[in-house]
Amino acid sequence: MAKVNKRLAVLVGCNYPNTQFELHGCINDVVAMKDLLVKRFGFDPTNIELLTDASAVTGEGSSSVVLPTGENIKAALSKMVSQAEAGDVLYFHYSGHGTRIPKPAHIFGHDEAIVPCDFNLITDVDFRQLVNQLPKGASFTILSDSCHSGGLIDKEKEQIGPSTYRAASSLSYKAKNIPFESILEHLTTLTGINTSDIGTHLLESFGANASLKFLTPQLESELFDFLKADEGILLSGCQADETSADMNPMESGGKAYGAFSNAVQMVLKENSGRLSNKEVVMMARKVLEAQGFDQHPCLYCSDENADATFLCQPEAKPY
Repeated sequence: MAKVNKRLAVLVGCNYPNTQFELHGCINDVVAMKDLLVKRFGFDPTNIELLTDASAVTGEGSSSVVLPTGENIKAALSKMVSQAEAGDVLYFHYSGHGTRIPKPAHIFGHDEAIVPCDFNLITDVDFRQLVNQLPKGASFTILSDSCHSGGLIDKEKEQIGPSTYRAASSLSYKAKNIPFESILEHLTTLTGINTSDIGTHLLESFGANASLKFLTPQLESELFDFLKADEGILLSGCQADETSADMNPMESGGKAYGAFSNAVQMVLKENSGRLSNKEVVMMARKVLEAQGFDQHPCLYCSDENADATFLCQPEAKPY
């Protein structure tokens, strides 16, 4: 990769306050990550956009005022990608609910998506399009601390994938997952349309701001024509068929957090030197296993980026 120029980040924390899907640690995750980006990785605070669905005080004492709706998240990501030049490092950290969208009956499998605060789903196809727009020599790292996050950049090469290790967890936590049926039920109450086709509901509710998957279904196959190694890097909190944990130890005086976000931050704080993307994921897996979590972070990227330094850390220095 060329010499690093700009470092740009979009950080999204969705706690879904005052809903049946409420989480507790997601805003804490991205506020902590912002601090780490500035102190460890040389990001300028003015180049970090923070979107949360509750008032969250940042290190500079200001508050987030941009809600993490589907439209706002995509606008922030599109702006970041449009500003990118060769040598730039782009980072997107998402902490919140994820879901799986069943493919049509004649097609096997599911598609992965994140769930913004307004339920305007952002799908793997949207992330694939963003990666495809990157200029040569710029990198785009996505860390998604959400359920079913494995494969969130569609067709990205799997470097660290499913594990045969499964343990029964005795921990008390909330899964960062909203089942497809619950999303369908929620959207149906908004549209009043009697159909199980989620695309119909999303287009009715959000129009041109809905996911590309539903706006132009034919685009999905076009996006993958001549697909080759690219600069998209996904660190997922779990496998595509697993859930990610949201811990809320506040009753005992502790701070709520997402298990994967916390594990990555622990790994980075305990290892001041440069770590590859592969090392970050493998170390985070060991942290989660030691803590008793039954989720397995994965890595999706090119062979070269698997061994590349996480966020192109400029030099080793203590956090």
